Amino acid sequence: MPVEHYENFPVASILLPKKLRPAVEAIYAFARSADDIADEGDATPEQRLADLSAYEAALDRIAQGATGHSPLFERLAVVVRQYDLPLKPMYALLSAFKQDVTVHRYATYADLLDYCARSANPVGHLMLHLYGQATADNLRDSDAICSALQLINFLQDVAIDLHKERIYLPLEDLNRYAILPGALDAPDSRPRWRAMMKFEVTRARALMLSGAPLALRMKGRIGFELRMVVQGGLKILDEIERVQYDVFRHRPKLDRRDWINVFWSAVRMKQRMKSAPLQGATL
Repeated sequence: MPVEHYENFPVASILLPKKLRPAVEAIYAFARSADDIADEGDATPEQRLADLSAYEAALDRIAQGATGHSPLFERLAVVVRQYDLPLKPMYALLSAFKQDVTVHRYATYADLLDYCARSANPVGHLMLHLYGQATADNLRDSDAICSALQLINFLQDVAIDLHKERIYLPLEDLNRYAILPGALDAPDSRPRWRAMMKFEVTRARALMLSGAPLALRMKGRIGFELRMVVQGGLKILDEIERVQYDVFRHRPKLDRRDWINVFWSAVRMKQRMKSAPLQGATL
């Protein structure tokens, strides 16, 4: 399941086959350290962008078959060769991290999905390549799951992101519901906020459900891992609804009981999908 700090990465999952753990850890180390460059510490924007460009140059050297990498990129180079991994998803991640340095607002939902396509979807692509399951249908559904997870993280973390002077809600939606970006939690806008968040939750849930068939096509541990991911994301959306969309005072967080429910929902997911096809209902 997603881990703290760099979301959407199952590096700590007990479901991950032992033979794949070194590969996933190498990719995770690359992604997390690049994410840290973009978000952590007190470096200037110029320095952050320069450091991320250095990461791109290191990927270029891997692509060229060069040797003499730093330890982080040497581990990554070994994994790329061993599993014949594409570098395009890694470049995409770096592109998103660079965007984090300079872009703190998104005008449209399409703009936000474009960001998700580079900040979240590449993780799914890399995992499918590690498992040798990177078919067109699988990649399509993986994109839906990963983008939905990213959107759910944004809805869950509105207050945290606002503290960082970032808004990962489409400005077109704020405008449609007459909510000022600088006053998301204003008392007089709370009814409109709840209406907008209901719309955002409904849209994120539909996106997650559209990719859910992938979790049933994939066999073994990866299939159950994906079912847990899908159900965990849906449960967060349920929790946002439960607190009446007040993510400012009640950030949804799953506890042990919730995870038990997620586990059993994952176990029963196949039967539920057979009896209730994907039509917007939580599985």
